[in-house]
Amino acid sequence: NYFIHGPAKQISIFLSVFDVHVNRAPMSGTVGFFHYQPGKFVPAYKSAASAENEQTIIGIERDSTRIVVKQIAGILARRIVCYLREGFRVKKGERIGMIKFGSRVDLFLPPEAEISVQLNQKVKGGETIVAKLNSK
Repeated sequence: NYFIHGPAKQISIFLSVFDVHVNRAPMSGTVGFFHYQPGKFVPAYKSAASAENEQTIIGIERDSTRIVVKQIAGILARRIVCYLREGFRVKKGERIGMIKFGSRVDLFLPPEAEISVQLNQKVKGGETIVAKLNSK
């Protein structure tokens, strides 16, 4: 994985055109990696979107814990806004950007992360705890 450098657990969150498209920081930390990747506009609910679509890849670290957030454009969402750059500090729940409109966010977490959500569960940014991270 880009920033974790090893195995990771993946959580994918699909955002329909009717959902709120603001993206929030899943944990507090420092942006240690930032990359914009041009790409296709495959429908965001398809697994191929994670590798093929236009996206920004953000690595956040705190102590020895590293996670990756991918903002992925979809077939309708052709504009990604990200307020972060490498070296920025973020707080858990802080707005980090948005994807306009019909898109996906992939989270890559360390293998020891405890996933707190179920497949097809609806989540709310800044409210739903999707995983618990244990700092090493």
